[in-house]
Amino acid sequence: MSTREPYLEIIRGDATPEETAALLAALLARASAHAPREARPATRGNWRYAGRVMRPALPHGPGAWRSAFLPGAR
Repeated sequence: MSTREPYLEIIRGDATPEETAALLAALLARASAHAPREARPATRGNWRYAGRVMRPALPHGPGAWRSAFLPGAR
């Protein structure tokens, strides 16, 4: 097993565990503030989509009324 080097090393002074924890919290807060965020896809809720309440276009031409209301009748 290999030993890992410490992630944070205090070179000068004698820091208490509370001071070390405060320093680490400040560094983590700064790093997370500058971290790139995942872009969420822009979604539109169905209740705002006008196309869902609109019916499809009616057929045109001779006998269109019959094919619009009696599917299968030609």
